[in-house]
Amino acid sequence: MVHEALLAADSAAQEGIRCEVIDLRTLWPLDIEQITKSAQKTGRVAIVHEAPKTCGLGAEISALIQERCFVYLQAPVKRITGWDTPFPYALENEYLPLAPRILAGIRETAQFVA
Repeated sequence: MVHEALLAADSAAQEGIRCEVIDLRTLWPLDIEQITKSAQKTGRVAIVHEAPKTCGLGAEISALIQERCFVYLQAPVKRITGWDTPFPYALENEYLPLAPRILAGIRETAQFVA
């Protein structure tokens, strides 16, 4: 997914939206220090992963960001994920959060005004 996230970040940059992409190499131990530094610096977070949205790792990361960075956030944490359905092997490209869907989530997060 990092390749798709980088493609979306490049497209966002062409629209004037600067993104910081963090590639979590491991899920455990989770580099929460890097995640919180980025959230505090940017004030906006979009989490991308290919699992379903409900009960996915993005929900846990979102909760950790909320606990540690609430006062820094300028927008709700956005989760850009697979759909909440069983994984459809025949329709993989419709299920996975590819660059266009990631870019839409980045735009939504960047344009959020409280």
